[in-house]
Amino acid sequence: MKYVNDGKKVEDVKIAYIGGGSRGWARGLMSDLAQSAEMSGTVYLYDIDFEAARANETIGNAIYDREDVLGKWHYAAVKTLKEALVGADFVVISILPGTFDEMASDVHLPEKYGIYQSVGDSVGPGGIVRALRTLPMYKEFAEGIRDYCPNAWVINYTNPMTLCTAALYAYYPEIKAFGCCHEVFGTQKILGLAYQEKYGKFLEREEVNINVLGVNHFTWITEAHYRNEDLMPVYKEFVEKHYKDGYIVDTSTHWMNNTFVSAERVKFDLFKRYGVIAAAGDRHLAEFCPGYWYLKDPDTVKEWKFGLTTVAWRKEDLAQRIEKTNKLLSGEEKFEIKVTGEEGVHQMLAILGIRPIVTNVNMPNRGQIPDLPEGVVVETNAVFSPRGVQPVCAGKLPKGVDALVRRVVQEQQLTLEAAIHGDYELAFEAFVNSGNMAIPLKDARELFNEMLKNTSKYLPFYDQYVK
Repeated sequence: MKYVNDGKKVEDVKIAYIGGGSRGWARGLMSDLAQSAEMSGTVYLYDIDFEAARANETIGNAIYDREDVLGKWHYAAVKTLKEALVGADFVVISILPGTFDEMASDVHLPEKYGIYQSVGDSVGPGGIVRALRTLPMYKEFAEGIRDYCPNAWVINYTNPMTLCTAALYAYYPEIKAFGCCHEVFGTQKILGLAYQEKYGKFLEREEVNINVLGVNHFTWITEAHYRNEDLMPVYKEFVEKHYKDGYIVDTSTHWMNNTFVSAERVKFDLFKRYGVIAAAGDRHLAEFCPGYWYLKDPDTVKEWKFGLTTVAWRKEDLAQRIEKTNKLLSGEEKFEIKVTGEEGVHQMLAILGIRPIVTNVNMPNRGQIPDLPEGVVVETNAVFSPRGVQPVCAGKLPKGVDALVRRVVQEQQLTLEAAIHGDYELAFEAFVNSGNMAIPLKDARELFNEMLKNTSKYLPFYDQYVK
């Protein structure tokens, strides 16, 4: 890695991409890298599906000479984690832990007991079991980073975000890692739209300055400003106006026709309850609350105007992505370079000293939320600069919200310990304490054991548990 042009450009940067066969996030990174003339180098793509990584190598290298490509990057698929990591400046982790078959069990098996999940990847029965199979994978990643690129900055995109980031620090305490999530960005956009509705001027996300705190997918905005203007009264007026019918941000589609679209009614309801802004999407927020609030049954979900993301939909989407990959490889389609809205490239540039930024990330609590335990992974703003990544002190959790968040933190800490040490009885304690588990203990045990069995090939301590 070397700086040129008076330190305004960096060349020979090495990025290791774990999960480099991705047909979504990896393509997004390619697009973002192509739009930045300030950085160039090589991306090493590692994936257990080597052919998928090699397809991305071909697609990425094919855009190198295009006139609309500003950032010049080479892509190389590699067969071992070591090849990807040796000497890396940055490590990106974006994997699907297991397959969609295991995810189908996570999300849909609880429905047999009347438990509905809108995502099933962060908390609740689906999030807990997903974590049990995911976190042991992170042991190899963390130890590889320790051995081959100990000074690299690590960006995690995999869910469960909080626990994956926590596992990296548990396996390698000196690691320099943070987790990134775009959920807060959508809420900043809603604040910009609320301002537009009142004053006629839309605020870009970068113009909406916020104080955010909580845990991933259950974050809260306690302050919001446009320059010196307080946006909280603007948002309150917006909520009062749209509370009953909701508000569709993307007017090109309808919440009933798109699994990711909601009418923001959960977000609005939480604001009316607590007076602060719930900063994630409705599908995620609903899972962190008591189940009878928003996820009692499909009719309740429909009333709150959001969707239950089925794994069948995800499988259909994957088939479409594979088809698109084949068209890109054959030349039938041209790779589209577009703004993704993700901030990974901006974060890299800031760490390299090109352009500092402030944005929300997931990192261990070192006092940024003083009423949560030291060391647990929390989400707040952080300053990205050549000094590294320094979380911003966000203050204490709002009254009422604190009880909800503390319960989630306890569930996550039990799950972390259970996954690392193979203590699945401890995991069961987290399982039955989850806010969406209002079923008899006998049924909870049956559900837990069946879900574990369905993902058992990814559980290193499963045989001992069965015995």
